[in-house]
Formats: sequence, C-alpha cells, structure tokens
Amino acid sequence: MADSPFQMSLYLPAQGAAETEATILEWYVGEGDAFEKGQVLAQVDSAKSVFDFEAPCDGKVVRLLHTANDEVQLSDPVVEIETSDPTMRNWIPPAASGEEIHAPAELPAELPAVATASAASTEKGIVLLGVGSYLPARCVSNAELVEQYPDVNEDYVHQVTGIHERYWAADDEKPSDMAEQASREAVRKAGLDMTDIDAIVLSTSTPDVAMPSTACILQNRLELYSIPAFDLNAACSGWLYAVSMARGMIVSGLAKNVLTVGVDLQSRLLDPSDRNAYFIFGDGAGAAVISARDSGHTLLNVRLSADPRGLRLARREEPGFEVTNGQADVDPWIRLEGGALFRMATESFTNIIRESIAESGWQPEETRWVVPHQANGRILKAAAKRSGIPFERFFLNVDHVGNTSSASIPLALCEMEEGLAAGDKLVLCSVGAGLTTAAITVEW
Repeated sequence: MADSPFQMSLYLPAQGAAETEATILEWYVGEGDAFEKGQVLAQVDSAKSVFDFEAPCDGKVVRLLHTANDEVQLSDPVVEIETSDPTMRNWIPPAASGEEIHAPAELPAELPAVATASAASTEKGIVLLGVGSYLPARCVSNAELVEQYPDVNEDYVHQVTGIHERYWAADDEKPSDMAEQASREAVRKAGLDMTDIDAIVLSTSTPDVAMPSTACILQNRLELYSIPAFDLNAACSGWLYAVSMARGMIVSGLAKNVLTVGVDLQSRLLDPSDRNAYFIFGDGAGAAVISARDSGHTLLNVRLSADPRGLRLARREEPGFEVTNGQADVDPWIRLEGGALFRMATESFTNIIRESIAESGWQPEETRWVVPHQANGRILKAAAKRSGIPFERFFLNVDHVGNTSSASIPLALCEMEEGLAAGDKLVLCSVGAGLTTAAITVEW
C-alpha cells in the first residue's frame, strides 16, 4: 500500500565541511512541477564549485523558498515539496561531503582584523591622467581550452569563472612589449610629451628577466634617461600599489609626472591539468600617468595592506614569464587554493570597499562604480552582496579579458572611460597573492 503524501522541506548540500552558504544560479522546476528522484532541481554556486542540486526522491514542488541569484545559508530550507516516499519521513538534511576544504594553517576559521595603511590625499592637485591599454592579438575562447577535457564544456567554465574568452600573448611577445604599447597610449592621452615623464613605477609578477627591472627595459624603449625606474610585485594589487608609490613621489617632491604600469604575461605559466588556474588568466598591460596638476581625475583615499595568512593561497615558485628547465622539486606553475582563496578574497574585497567609501566621506549610494581587479566572476558577485553596493555598479570585463592580474584595473578604466562623467565617484580595489589588498578612491 502506497504511503500517503506528506510535505517537507529540502536543503542545499554543502560541498565542503567549511561551507555555510551557497547561491542558487537557476531553478529548473517551478511550483506545482512533478519531479523524479535524481532529477536536477537547480544549479547552485558554492565556494568550491558549481553543482547540480538533485532531488532525493520522487515528488512535487509545493513552494520555492528562494529565487535565482539568492544567497542561501545551508541551514535554511530552499524548497517545500510533497512526496509519498516513506524513506523521506526520517530524512536528514545532507551535511558536508567527505571531501573537506582545508584552509592553510595561516588562515584561521575567523579572520581577525588586519592593520591597513591608509592615507587621504590632502592636495587636490594629485590626479590620474590618460589611461592606456594593450591586449595581445590572439583571443582564446573557452571552446578552445576545453577541447582537451571531454568532461567539461565551455558553459561550465563560464559558470565557474565568469569568463568567456581571454587574450594570450604571441610566442615572440614579452611583458616589456605589452608595457610599451600601453605606456605610449597613456602618455599620449594625458596630453604630455614623453620627456615630461619624471619616473616609472611598473608592477609585474612576470618580469622579462630577473634583472634589470622591466621598468628599466621599458625606460630604454621610451628613450627616457636619468629618471628613476623600478619594478614592484604586489601581484594583482600591483598597479594600485604603483599608483600609491607615484603619489608618494609627487608629495615628496621627487616627481611631477609618474608613469604607472601594470603588466602580466601568465598564459605560459598555466598547467593544463590544473583546472583551478588554467581557465582564468589572460595577458595584458595597462598604464596611467599620475600627475601634480589642478585638472584631472582626483586621487582621494589610498588603502594598502597585506595579510601573510594567505601566503599559500595563490603562488608560483619559479620567477619570470616562462617555464624553464628549473631545478628539482620546484613547481613552475601558477597554483591556486580554490575554496580558501574564494573565502579570503571575498572578505578582503568586502572590507576594503566598505572602509574606502567610509574614509572618503561618501555614502554607499554615492559610489558610481566599483572597479575591481577582475579576479573571478563568482568572487566579485559574492563581494558585491556583502559590500552594500549593488552588483550592477561593479564594472566587470572579466568575461572577455579574463584575469589579467596587475593590468586589470587600468584595462577596465580604458574600457569604461567614455561612459564616465566629471564628478563620478569610483572605488578602485584589488586582492592579490600575498594576500595583498589595495583600494584608491577617485573623483572622476
């Protein structure tokens, strides 16, 4: 005799023991729909992966408790169903799977506050001038990358990363080649002669060579002599660090016009067998002139920080932009710790956005655009939900350029500048390996 129908709630399963929430991307059923055991009810995004939420029994949907794009605590039910399956009367909501996400020892369960260097610009005359960009000619689609993966399709890559395509450098291109193209455009758009540049600060984690610096190689290409030129490495936060260094040089009287460059060539550093990193990175360069002037885009609050608890979350053991023969026991590839990196990057983005807005004396609703380092679509979406700034005011171009590391913010500014108006309030922000964080507020 069949069991009489009864109603019950279903919960999302955790994909790792450390997870507490997930986001419903899309429902495949609606209220009143019948379903069978094993049928996919929804697609869900967690810190670990995008996964299918499958029905544990036959039944019918009574009520959806959350809509698409809702962020759901795993302790909260997501759908009410009706079923006649007697085994479900004693059903226990699924706990985390046996595969646990282990954060490195440096990353405790609760993140204590980290000291952050912060400074507000006291002079209205420190401004950002012309922005230049360069992307290689070769566009690499998800379809091209998944050809070697029979179990992965291009839509899955987009769901997990937010990326459709990215640009990879030609075999004969070097980081300095890309930096030169972006720099010349930035100086031209700033309305300056090349000889007006008093210093070069270049951010990269993929230099041409160990020494001399890529900044000095660029200096030679631009025929600039007897001015300071140096590299810095703050990974994806590097260009904002470079802008901060340029500001300091201007305040101290060392320079009036500083060329800041972010460039990374990472396509040759990706292990095709490592799905955490292989689909994410693109190559490119961005540049801008920071100047002591009364007209331009005013730099306001600057925040810089680094948290060594994230040392192992994003790393590469071998320097340079190519994989060499190397030494024994040296891993030459870029490596990412997906789950723990997602968590710490999201929290870091959230905190630095909130703090920068507050220290600039703005209200969240006054912020016209958040221009983040284009890390990963899922990280940025999660950060938007926590920061109090609507996701539609986060400028994203990660879908068609990928993660270009320290080049990503100037690349984004180049793409969006035609739509910006005088007085627009922008938060430029980044999280990078280290973990470094940086934010600069700008009044356009």
